[in-house]
Amino acid sequence: MGFDPNEPEQRRRLRAAIRAADVPVSELWLKYFSLSGDAGEYEVEAYLQGLLSLPPVQRDLLALAANELIDGLPRPRAPYSDDFGSGRVESESRDGHSGGSADGRSAGRDE
Repeated sequence: MGFDPNEPEQRRRLRAAIRAADVPVSELWLKYFSLSGDAGEYEVEAYLQGLLSLPPVQRDLLALAANELIDGLPRPRAPYSDDFGSGRVESESRDGHSGGSADGRSAGRDE
């Protein structure tokens, strides 16, 4: 395996992303492994610490796993102006979940 000049930056950004989303390495590894990743959990930990190099395809699988985990996290959504009349905004802010469709918009909205 040759030296890839982008690997350190890819590693740094992956670490920053999982840290910001509070994704544990064990959860990242499990998702990565389910996507056919070849590296073991200790190897992934060593990679994240900069102690081990991984081939680009394995690094990309780690990035895919991280992005899928991050995208699956519940997060608050910005309300639309007509959401205030329904009482939905108050309940959303307490539990962090939207009562609308997958894109966060309410069903039946005129566009």
